[in-house]
Amino acid sequence: MWNKLLKTVPGPRATGNHTCGTVVRLGSSEATPQVSRQARVVVAGAGLLGNSVAYHLADNGWSNVLVLDQSKVGSGTSHFGSGTIGLFKPTPERNIVVESLKLYQRLQDQGHDIGLRRCGSLNLAQTHDRVIALQRRAAYILPTGMAAELIDSETARKLHPFLYTDDLQGAVYVPDDCIADPAAVVQVLASEAKRKGVKYFEGCQVKYINTKNERVYSVETDVGTITCEYFVNCSGMWARELGLKCKPPVRVPAYPAQHYYALTPTLQLPTDDDNLLPCIRDYDSNLYARQYDQSLLVGWFEKDAKPAFEETKDIPKAWQEHLQDDPDHCAALWEKAVDRLPVLRDLRMPTVRNSPDNFTPDGRFIFGESAEVKNYFVACGMNGNPLQGSGGVGKALAEWIVSGTPTIDMLPFNVQRFLDLHNNRQYLQQRIREVVGRQYAILYPNQAEYKFARKLRCSPLYSVLEARGAVFGTKMGYERALYFDADYRRGDPLPTLPEGSFYKPKFFQHMEKEYQACAQHVGIIDISSFSKIEIKPGIQSDAAGSGGNAVLSYLQYMCANDVNIAVGHIVHTGMLNERGGYENDCMLIRQTEESYFMISPSSQQTRIYEWMSRNLPTDASVQLNDVTSMYTVINVVGPKSTLLMSELSNSDVRLAPFSYRKLNIGYASDVMIMSFTHTGMPGYCLYVPSEYALHVYDRLITRGRDYGARDVGTLTQRLLRIDKFIPFWGDELTSMTTPFEAGVFYSVRLDISQLKKKENFIGRQALERQKRDGLRKRLVLFHVEDIDIDKDVWPWGGEPLYRNNEFCGTVTSAG
Repeated sequence: MWNKLLKTVPGPRATGNHTCGTVVRLGSSEATPQVSRQARVVVAGAGLLGNSVAYHLADNGWSNVLVLDQSKVGSGTSHFGSGTIGLFKPTPERNIVVESLKLYQRLQDQGHDIGLRRCGSLNLAQTHDRVIALQRRAAYILPTGMAAELIDSETARKLHPFLYTDDLQGAVYVPDDCIADPAAVVQVLASEAKRKGVKYFEGCQVKYINTKNERVYSVETDVGTITCEYFVNCSGMWARELGLKCKPPVRVPAYPAQHYYALTPTLQLPTDDDNLLPCIRDYDSNLYARQYDQSLLVGWFEKDAKPAFEETKDIPKAWQEHLQDDPDHCAALWEKAVDRLPVLRDLRMPTVRNSPDNFTPDGRFIFGESAEVKNYFVACGMNGNPLQGSGGVGKALAEWIVSGTPTIDMLPFNVQRFLDLHNNRQYLQQRIREVVGRQYAILYPNQAEYKFARKLRCSPLYSVLEARGAVFGTKMGYERALYFDADYRRGDPLPTLPEGSFYKPKFFQHMEKEYQACAQHVGIIDISSFSKIEIKPGIQSDAAGSGGNAVLSYLQYMCANDVNIAVGHIVHTGMLNERGGYENDCMLIRQTEESYFMISPSSQQTRIYEWMSRNLPTDASVQLNDVTSMYTVINVVGPKSTLLMSELSNSDVRLAPFSYRKLNIGYASDVMIMSFTHTGMPGYCLYVPSEYALHVYDRLITRGRDYGARDVGTLTQRLLRIDKFIPFWGDELTSMTTPFEAGVFYSVRLDISQLKKKENFIGRQALERQKRDGLRKRLVLFHVEDIDIDKDVWPWGGEPLYRNNEFCGTVTSAG
């Protein structure tokens, strides 16, 4: 039955050169039962992503590339997508989609019939909040030159006569959105890659990735072993399992969800370009629809999706045979389509097809170099529409491989943003249930938390904070108190995060009280999720045999600031790339002459450990140790924090700025007390051995009553940082932003470099050029006036800035 159905879905269109190049179908009577024994790059998976990577590598002059597929070109699920190419996306995703569209346009212009047509799209709003969400996105898209027009329901009906519009409050029309045939694109990319010299081997299953000296060495297949310099895992639904077939295993946190679409019988629709219907994205009904020939193709992004293949141990090779029918479920989906497109009401319900697709824990693409193995690259997790992202992802990944460094801002997509917990199959199956629907959900700024796969990483204080009214969010799987419900009383139902808002948050009154506590009294904040790494002498403690300090030399090379500070002192510094952009924003505490303790943002735990590991001296003179889980971190913020801390310790807690000591707090020993707070306000950061955490917190709260102490959440801490103009990692500080552009001149020591007191550091030449040539952009702080915080929409980040009616910048964060 399934094979019969597949004949009716979009398939490959004829092109003139599908037989060019080299392709071997292993297992056939004509095939040589051997693959090549050596290649520069081996790509696993011949779907949209794998073919795009191979095409772009060959386009960059790298022709010694092998593409392996366990079945045949395009045999996975990538060619069953909607075929829509939507530009109305958040900025990072849109940049990727723009590159995809450029590629597909180039292929079409070269004479390949991939069905690329401009049809436009209607992005519908059923609610007032959805209108605001669409307005916000249109506002930050317009400065790019892309057209996005806010229209009323009547205009939407004129653009799409089949549309039911009585319940709409508006829509955004994007005239440049396109459609194409995914199956044709798969074949054309493979054909062009072969023409450029790439070799394809079908029916070849990858068994294991061998490593040597922590980098890719060879690929074992069922028909032989291939030595190679680079391996690219583009194996779609099988990418996670293939990542485990390596030592060390490579994390690829993506898992397929059941994903449904239906193709109607013919509606006799005109197919000329002038009358092609625009695509519909009805976010509030979780459905999309597009014209396909003379019919309509309808699909859904369900709020409560189902993981695929729960009954099998692994993702089956013959995946079509394991899909189960669910008529009742499909009937409910179809009813939503009928409500939006009444023309369907007179039709017999078509077969609703289940075409699983890979989704990631946070709903964003996954690509980049793995943290575990050098030269092992990953590209997967297209989250329900492989076509629109694959062209751009393939280009970015190929450029990274060829140049040795990313050419775009990778923070939103980097595979290194995950931990081992994200790769757990049970975790993924739970998280995927809501990730599918979040593709169409309104993700309110700082108010869009996950519901599934929670309470995984918890501070020792979690239960105590929960009992005191904490409302939690997650960061890197870590439960963090966002704010505390001041009205909660023990015995009441636990408070939960209310529905989000673009206006004043419904919990803002609680944050006001927390802010006042920090400004006038004492605020106590659990920030245990911060990444913590020890940098110590390694096996060869004598630096290069010269009696020098290996740890200091290493950190001076890694850091833009001078880290040769006195023992017991702290320095704020960035770790940069060769472009001068940030790879890390951190605090370094010098504990001894030869050892440092580093504090980094929570999201950096995997990424920065990998970055630092890749740059370690080859003589094992320096070692890193991730101690994130060893310490509970309590921020004690406010003007009365010194008085409170003095009551809890027999030692003098009046520390010099940016210094630290180990003290007893209450009955707890060896608490690292640091004289900074990450907020720009007076106070301390306590790094407490986790077994003492409950005791120290209890002493702070109990004694703190006399000083007006109050529990404070991380959202209030964020506002405190904005108030003091302290830039955020990922918002203001990125791999494409330099310290000079971010306004943190104090964290760079070019002058010391010139005086030979500090050795060369990564990114120094780029900063010297920028200092010489001047800045073209700069982070600044604005105070917004003439805004009624109780009635007006708040700025949240992403809004465009205009000066004299000319676009001049973008809001990065606001509070």
